[in-house]
Amino acid sequence: MDSEQANFQTHVPLSKYSKRVILKTIFDRSNEELVGERVVVGGWVKSSIEVRKDPLPQPPPPPVLVDSSIVSPSQVMPTGTCILVEGILRQPELKGKHAIELKVEKIMHVGMVVQDKYPLSKKRLPLDMLRDSSHFRPRTTTVASVTRIRDALTQATHIFFMNNGFLYVQMPIITTMDCEGFSDKFQVTTLLGTETKKEQVTMDNAEDISLETVRASISEKSKQIEELKKTESNREALAAVIQDLRKTNELVAQLEARENSQLGTSVGTEMVNFSKDFFPHKTYLTVSGRLHLESYACALGNVYSFGPRFRAQKSESKKHVAEMWMVELEMAFSQLEDAMNCADDFLKFVSKWVLENCSEDLKFLSKRVDHTIVDRLLLMTSMPFQRISYAEALEVLKQVKDKKFEAKIDSGVFLTEEHESYPKDLKPFHVRLNDDGKTVAAFDIIVPNAGKLIRASQNEERLNMLTTRIKELGLPKEQYEWYLDLRRHGTVVHSGFSLVFDLLVANATGLIDVRDVIPFPRSHGKANN
Repeated sequence: MDSEQANFQTHVPLSKYSKRVILKTIFDRSNEELVGERVVVGGWVKSSIEVRKDPLPQPPPPPVLVDSSIVSPSQVMPTGTCILVEGILRQPELKGKHAIELKVEKIMHVGMVVQDKYPLSKKRLPLDMLRDSSHFRPRTTTVASVTRIRDALTQATHIFFMNNGFLYVQMPIITTMDCEGFSDKFQVTTLLGTETKKEQVTMDNAEDISLETVRASISEKSKQIEELKKTESNREALAAVIQDLRKTNELVAQLEARENSQLGTSVGTEMVNFSKDFFPHKTYLTVSGRLHLESYACALGNVYSFGPRFRAQKSESKKHVAEMWMVELEMAFSQLEDAMNCADDFLKFVSKWVLENCSEDLKFLSKRVDHTIVDRLLLMTSMPFQRISYAEALEVLKQVKDKKFEAKIDSGVFLTEEHESYPKDLKPFHVRLNDDGKTVAAFDIIVPNAGKLIRASQNEERLNMLTTRIKELGLPKEQYEWYLDLRRHGTVVHSGFSLVFDLLVANATGLIDVRDVIPFPRSHGKANN
């Protein structure tokens, strides 16, 4: 059977906190060096066969052999079973792809699998079927390779910025503002749908009580109160009935809320008093960290951030989900050209890093997913990105005769994934206005398959221009006062970009759906675990 890791004293361990080594390093080594060594192997079964002593042809045996006298084959053969075994390395009795095999002498642990319920029991499940079992996906070879490449790209990102004098700054996830001016945002509140423990107990006890019955009780209690008010003789009884009536009214409100919930109704945010919320005003999950990064760029020079960003757009696109990880940077005393050069250098660096550090995973994915992966990455490391203006892009698209675009190609249009765009009305409010008054200082980097990888801009440093844009878009100026302060006090020309990290992983792995490169994807209608 195949498993993942081994405890082997003569090999370099994974870290000083573990004696484990990668199992394949044992079976890829010379048999003369390793024969006779005692090892402990632990991992999850990916494939297994039962070796029989008969003359019929059999497939090559797996590198780990467990005799049926030690443990029943039915316990250790099912895919997904976790095992920890001890044995001796020896030369294989039957020729296979491995130069050495492990003869198990002792079973130390067996984590069994309920085979009829284990989602990976079938071979080669399509990736779209695996999305509903994201907690098991990393046990597949494809997702394991994607994860290692994602890790390599993460390391490369931090190393690139560290080598180029950038400071890493963590940006807030919760914000009071729309960082672009036109985004669909997730609102954050602790008010909607909350109940105290006492209220929850009341509701649990009220599951079988009808709303009509409780309302009738309120009518009776109201009459009782009126009778008691006619006399001063029993104030304690009156107070008790009033208290009881208050609780009954609260129960009616809860029952009505439950009934509305079952009918699919919702409470509008305009009815909520947000002054009583955890934050005394409306707050959202941020769609971008670039505005907040500017404050640190205006003090420390070049800064970057790396974290999740959120968009409440109900999209079925294969390129976007609700929660995506972004690499964002801001550079003080820099213009658009500087951001272009930085983006170019960054993509070259991370592409080269993956080629040098993930060769085995790239080889596997080239066979299984996309045979052009390596060539594409090599091209990104060696060739400069072609730079064309928005106007030039329009002229190029107008010359296309063999494809009919859904959107009309004309000045000022939003160029979709089938074309592309920089008119001022379709870019964030903080992007610097060009001298023509129609376009802004921005650029996008687009790559095949992954699409728009980087959105970049030189940001507006002129207070009057920025104030005008905020007014044009009808944004609440009071929310942006702190951002305008950066222009009032020590303003500086600056630029930066946002890179969609998940699309970078998709580009490096050849996968076309971003949900397959994110460990636990959150998309419209999907948040399983």
